[in-house]
Amino acid sequence: MKHLSSTQAVPEISTVPRHIAMIMDGNGRWATKRFLPRVAGHVKGVDAVHGIVEACVERGVEYLTLFAFSSENWRRPADEVSVLMRLFVTALEREVAKMHANGIRLKVVGELTRFDEKLQQMIVDAERRTANNTRLTVTICLNYGGRWDIMQAVGKMIAAYPEASDFSEEQLAPYLAMAYAPEPDLFIRTGGEERISNFLLWQLAYSELYFTDTYWPDFDAAALDEAISSYQQRERRFGRTGAQVSVEKKKRPDA
Repeated sequence: MKHLSSTQAVPEISTVPRHIAMIMDGNGRWATKRFLPRVAGHVKGVDAVHGIVEACVERGVEYLTLFAFSSENWRRPADEVSVLMRLFVTALEREVAKMHANGIRLKVVGELTRFDEKLQQMIVDAERRTANNTRLTVTICLNYGGRWDIMQAVGKMIAAYPEASDFSEEQLAPYLAMAYAPEPDLFIRTGGEERISNFLLWQLAYSELYFTDTYWPDFDAAALDEAISSYQQRERRFGRTGAQVSVEKKKRPDA
């Protein structure tokens, strides 16, 4: 299915965000605050993912994208990276069957060749098993970076059009890592930081941004509702004036 770019056309706007993208920040600080090792925060963070996935299903969200490990996270201490890798494997072993049973599709995007062969194969198997599910698409971004995404897409586009010297958004779009999903309506970052940290640089062009001090392990369904409520107060203009948006709202059958 082809999804329109927000810079090329005004996308359909719904009360509940169709696509939510999240940076799950604050696991380590959550643990440190409780005099626990940082890895305890990551373990607790996995539990928080379960709750948010369930909440998104209940609220009718169609796409949930989670930034689990950035291309810059390799700079973290080696023991912490090792624990994160084991958590990814454990999560896949435990959760894929449940996701499939609940009609949830799993996608994993990023430069995955850096991971060991076992994890790569588990990802392939999980994506294949859940490929036809439509209730919610959960995307996990692993070893992902927004600049990497754009560069790999440009490389594939040039290879597809070897004689071309000028390109368009429409030509590039199919090669982006998340071409299968609409652009995020709402971006959420937990943990108090207010930046997008090389996440979905292309796709977040017109997303509504929401930042919260809540650490990820404490981010629950109620916190998600607060973020969605904030989103619902925004006027999504996509380059238009407020007056134009008001006129369009009056024309809608449900207005």
